[in-house]
Amino acid sequence: MALSGGRGSGHALALDTLVRMRRERSTPAAAGRLLLPEGMTTPLGCDAVAVPAHIGPLVVPRLPRVGCLYDDGAHWWWIVPSDSDYALRWHSPAHYAPGALLPTAARLIHRPDGTFPYTPPIPLYLALCRVTGTTPDWSWRISV
Repeated sequence: MALSGGRGSGHALALDTLVRMRRERSTPAAAGRLLLPEGMTTPLGCDAVAVPAHIGPLVVPRLPRVGCLYDDGAHWWWIVPSDSDYALRWHSPAHYAPGALLPTAARLIHRPDGTFPYTPPIPLYLALCRVTGTTPDWSWRISV
């Protein structure tokens, strides 16, 4: 799907471009672009999922792989591939951060082996649901 980029501009904007532009407008002022450790690559882009710091240690043992993990004192931030919120509603107290814009105070507390910084989003989502006692969206009953 493409939309006109403006009257007479001759350019078309794809839906993913419009979504990215909307996300960039809502960037918190106290956040900065993520700095990954040397040698990490992000072929799938980067977003982040934050949870209150006291929940983080409960989630880690439930994950098959922990990617780059950051701590800003109040929250733990997991790096996930871009668009890991597509068709997934990350329940409170989790916060989804498109573009992996983390608070400037965030520091790396875990670096995975290899070159990929990602924590798998579905296991992370399920672990967070389990720890917080939240039912995953896809298992809600549909009223008929």
